Amino acid sequence: MFLVDDLLLAPVHGIFWIFREIRNAAQQECDGESESITAELTALYMMLETGKITEGEFDACERVLLDRLDAIEGSAAAAGVNGEDQDGVSTRSG
Repeated sequence: MFLVDDLLLAPVHGIFWIFREIRNAAQQECDGESESITAELTALYMMLETGKITEGEFDACERVLLDRLDAIEGSAAAAGVNGEDQDGVSTRSG
């Protein structure tokens, strides 16, 4: 009986595995982009400290980078609202 169930549900498990892999790849891409933005912010602070850019240029660039970072974190938070933990297991009761 369990063998038949496993055979019948194998395509469903395969599709869930594919979706899980796509979600993981998207998460890694977002993590990489946020790390890149953080590195850009660090470089921007260094350029301000060394006098390579003015305060006005710094403010404009910082605002753009922080907006991008907020957008990434907002989309990651919205994706986390669906009630799943990191392994894709539902944490909703009921």
